[in-house]
Amino acid sequence: MQLFFTIQIEGNSALLSEEESLHCAQVLRKKPGDWLCLVDGLGNWYEGPLIEVGKKQCRISIQKTIPEYQKRPFHLHIGLAPTKQMERTEWFLEKVTEIGVDEITLLQCKRSERAHIRIDRLQKIILSAMKQSLRAYLPRLHDLTPFEKFVESANKDAARFIAYMGESRHKTLKENYPPGENVYILIGPEGDFSPEEIQKALDYGFSGINLGPHRLRTETAGIAACFSVNMINGY
Repeated sequence: MQLFFTIQIEGNSALLSEEESLHCAQVLRKKPGDWLCLVDGLGNWYEGPLIEVGKKQCRISIQKTIPEYQKRPFHLHIGLAPTKQMERTEWFLEKVTEIGVDEITLLQCKRSERAHIRIDRLQKIILSAMKQSLRAYLPRLHDLTPFEKFVESANKDAARFIAYMGESRHKTLKENYPPGENVYILIGPEGDFSPEEIQKALDYGFSGINLGPHRLRTETAGIAACFSVNMINGY
């Protein structure tokens, strides 16, 4: 199944962007009457036939709408420090989108090895992963955010965890996370969080967790945390 993305929906009519239209008309060679599936990134799933096909514009007549398609009863927000090699961060974003994540903040930490990122490129990767995995919700991606600001602004009604090295005595997510609750998880840079950052998070109500007996790369830790939360909730 090929899934298309659009925010141009009015009544029972949907328009594809120029990029999506080109892919639809030129690459997939869709024709009027062909049935398409669309999402708007806000949880709505649409289906209907193509009624206009062009390289710059394709129009669909919406015949079926499913609101809150496969909506999960919890909100997962991962804060992760981007890796030095951006392809590893890109891989993380792709995989957590496929597994199931609602929000991602890229953290600027004391030991971070990246001061700049191309947020537009990363957003395209997330969009592509959403379509590939047939999801209707587009994860929200936040640009580089100072660690302290993120910790201080985290919703105090949600479960909050920080994973850091040397804390094998801490419980795992399975032991510590109440299923169904909204949750924040912090994943540090390749040199780990600084002692000051760890203390800051603990002071603001974050609990230390471990992600298993082995040391994980930043992007692997983020994926492991995402997978664990979804498994605990039965997704």
